[in-house]
Amino acid sequence: MEVLKIATAGSVDDGKSTLIGRLLYDTKSLTSDKLEAIEKTSKQKGYDYLDFSLATDGLVAEREQGITIDVAHIYFSTQTKSYIIADTPGHVEYTRNMVTGASTSQAAIILIDARKGVIEQTNRHFFINNLLRIKDVIVAINKMDLVDFSEEKYNQIKADFSQLMQKRDYKDQNITFIPVSALKGDNVVNKSINTPWYKGQTLLEHLEVLNHDDVFNTGTPRFPVQYVIRPKTEQFHDFRGYAGKVYGGQLSVGDQVVALPSKTTSTIKDIYVYDQKYETASRRSSVTITLEDDINVSRGDMLVKVNDLPTIDKQFTATISWMDSQSLRTGNKYVLQHGVHKVLARVETINHKINPDYSGVEDNVSALTMNDIASVSFKLNKAIYYDSFIKHRTNGSFILIDTQSNNTVGAGFIQ
Repeated sequence: MEVLKIATAGSVDDGKSTLIGRLLYDTKSLTSDKLEAIEKTSKQKGYDYLDFSLATDGLVAEREQGITIDVAHIYFSTQTKSYIIADTPGHVEYTRNMVTGASTSQAAIILIDARKGVIEQTNRHFFINNLLRIKDVIVAINKMDLVDFSEEKYNQIKADFSQLMQKRDYKDQNITFIPVSALKGDNVVNKSINTPWYKGQTLLEHLEVLNHDDVFNTGTPRFPVQYVIRPKTEQFHDFRGYAGKVYGGQLSVGDQVVALPSKTTSTIKDIYVYDQKYETASRRSSVTITLEDDINVSRGDMLVKVNDLPTIDKQFTATISWMDSQSLRTGNKYVLQHGVHKVLARVETINHKINPDYSGVEDNVSALTMNDIASVSFKLNKAIYYDSFIKHRTNGSFILIDTQSNNTVGAGFIQ
């Protein structure tokens, strides 16, 4: 079954957790004990409605303060798709959490409170979706019940957000506006009778019909080798297979490929999934590939099509989302993990800090602190083979690891 990963974003009290809880409730995805707990807690709080945010806010501090602090992943399925929703916090001090939740998502939901409209945090949420090249963005204008389901208010917010869209540098996004009431359930799963002026789909209807081409940044195929398979049996003593996952495009039997970093060439002989042979390995499929020639390929190497090589270099510039309490400074060294590759990276230059509310950049920056986003140049002790993040989300991204604590301290997107 097709799996769709969705990131949510919204300011405090915009209703992200309530919206997700409503999705779970209306699709009958809540377990009976969870539903009973929500009903009991809602009554204890004196509510005359079910507090669906209790379905997702798992930390005690989240329930006490009524905010989302950490990224929670929620799973549910319909008859046609499985969904993974990253419920991310909206506060500016949790920017790193938002980047983490959105980094692996193919679609995003940005919530806007119908009473407040587009605010500074909306700029930040849209900026991060733009930065991470998320192709399908749903703008859910929530709490429509508190503005009497006003079409005028909906159109005003839509117009304001359209002005914000002019600032993005990623033009391939599909933006969809939906008026909803997460608390009441209007246009979340079921069509609302309160918005006869809205002729579009409900939130779930839109998610259900999303095509892979609408949410995945298709590109050139990249096949990083995770493992070399050499069976120790007499029957397969000559078998040499390369196991990994196809990213970006597809590979087929008969394709001429280049092995990096050696740059030796061969032709794909067979493609296996377990013991079954296939003619083509589609995007995101985990397969084992055999080659016509016995060339030297090891874990960490990459197979790409001939005449379709990535950049091979020991230096590059990337946009960094800094996630650690210890500052990033020029001259600092980190372990850079790019796919299965780990190399030592030195910070050459902090070019400028980027204000994620579209207010511009700050030059002459000496250090990055937690939640900062900046353009940073690196020099590596060993060449890696990469694409720009714009061209290839997987092969254009990496993480930075502290050499002492072994903590992940930053996420990077190669320019």
